[in-house]
Amino acid sequence: MASALTMPRTLSPGGWLRIAAQMLGMLALLLVCIPFYYVYRLLGLSNPWPRVFLGSVAVIAGVKIIPEGHRPTGPVFLIANHVSWIDIPAISWITGSAFVGHDGLASMPLLKWLCEMNDTVFVARHDRTSVADQVRQVRHAMDDMHVLTIFPEGTTSDGTGLLPFKSSLLSAFEPLPDGVAIQPVLLDYGSDAAEIAWVGEEHGLDNFLRILARRSPVVVRVKFLPPLQGAVLENRKTIAQAAREAVLRELTKS
Repeated sequence: MASALTMPRTLSPGGWLRIAAQMLGMLALLLVCIPFYYVYRLLGLSNPWPRVFLGSVAVIAGVKIIPEGHRPTGPVFLIANHVSWIDIPAISWITGSAFVGHDGLASMPLLKWLCEMNDTVFVARHDRTSVADQVRQVRHAMDDMHVLTIFPEGTTSDGTGLLPFKSSLLSAFEPLPDGVAIQPVLLDYGSDAAEIAWVGEEHGLDNFLRILARRSPVVVRVKFLPPLQGAVLENRKTIAQAAREAVLRELTKS
């Protein structure tokens, strides 16, 4: 992704008005959710507010989330393709999932703060010496949240195909904790995938604003595929391969 911030100058005045209205709505939502989040946290209660916030952000942004297939039950690692920032509120709204994210997100204080509220685990993809600590963090998050999502492509794709799944990102699944399922997930944006996707040199903020400026709603089908079973759960490499094959089969049907 591009490192320089380049605002999308091709948006119409109407597009900027839509962005302003939605940003104000999201800010108001955040101000409402924060006090409740900290009250629940202080009381040690199960905290629904990150899920409420993320799902409501999707609604404000004009995203229609359609769940399909085998909804997760019990402790589960979700392995999903990655197309856009929308993927995160879509999965969170349905499942209440926490996420595994790359440590670059932690360099942005506001984004890091919001991610930490949802128990995001930051992994250093290029730091082999910290793998054991990262595995510990992932398993701790799994114990707390019961649903944890990882995007093993390691970046976003164009939504019409899949990048290789990096088995190194699945180190926490080796060995697989007792009683935890591995479930592939396809995020399907249909014919709008290429327009929604955050790829190439586009800055993340540009992608965010461009989607907010749309007149038509974004429709994402969150397709929960059958959990992996049998010999494919033997190690992280077989898990990555089997999950990718399952997601790719479903993608080719779309």
